Amino acid sequence: MCRRSWFLFGLTAAWLGGAASGWSAPPQPPEGPAAPAPAEARRPADGKLRIIAFGAHPDDAEIRLGGASMLWTGLGHHVKLVSVTNGDIGHTRISGRPLAERRTAEVRAASKVLGTTSQVLNIHDGELMPTLENRRTLTRLIREWNADLVLSHRPNDYHPDHRYVGVLVQDAAFMVTVPFFCPDTPYLAHNPVFLYYYDGFQRPNPFRADVIVSIDSVIEKKLDALLMLESQFVEGGANAYREPFPNTPAEREVCARHAREMFARRFAETAEQYREKLIELYGPEQGKQVRYAEAFEVCEYGARPTPADLRRLFPFLPPKK
Repeated sequence: MCRRSWFLFGLTAAWLGGAASGWSAPPQPPEGPAAPAPAEARRPADGKLRIIAFGAHPDDAEIRLGGASMLWTGLGHHVKLVSVTNGDIGHTRISGRPLAERRTAEVRAASKVLGTTSQVLNIHDGELMPTLENRRTLTRLIREWNADLVLSHRPNDYHPDHRYVGVLVQDAAFMVTVPFFCPDTPYLAHNPVFLYYYDGFQRPNPFRADVIVSIDSVIEKKLDALLMLESQFVEGGANAYREPFPNTPAEREVCARHAREMFARRFAETAEQYREKLIELYGPEQGKQVRYAEAFEVCEYGARPTPADLRRLFPFLPPKK
């Protein structure tokens, strides 16, 4: 046998022998620290729900969840609205830190009306990316809030920041339960339910209303809260649809009235669009009378709620008859 053949024969024999003896198994990493305790150990013992909602900008969660937020907080439950970017390009006349600080102050004012907690992350508007760092940030926020319910945009929204909030929340939906991912923050022993906000986009899949909530009892206060976001809904935000720019109190009052009417129509259209679901959840008599609504879709990630679970998470829905 030639030298090359002996060499190949030796390699084969060594490989076969190693496979039989377990020699080929990769070395194991050194033993790490013990798994952290789950976050439930720090959960307040008040028996109340804990809801955290992520919006791309300082107005998104308030628009999509403001009514339900007040229904929850009115029953003593805990709601946190997180703006994942700071909104620092959402205007035509100011930008950067002055605008970010102004929009942060606006959502704080809105939160006082809604009864919620608010937080604005220091990520530039229009620059959100689905990075590992941002996945860790959202995972930690969900854990720190001990969330029962997590809400976000769907990942096929028109705005890149909206889409990537949806992607990041989806990516966090499993990782919140993994002890050694972000081990500095206690993990959740039970996965929350994840929901999407309503949107009208059809591709690749249209929104499905799994839950729809009557906000008739709080519609005026919700509109009051939205008008706290003056940079967006009085002055026109990033798209300069307020021309001429409203400088005088009278001009600002006109713009605020138009914004209020626009939002009222929007929430009324949601109720009409999902009238059958309202009748299913509220019964024929009440469901037909609802004027304003917010709608949500169950994400297939995270916990998979039953109809009874959804009624527990939305305790202001009437009991099923």
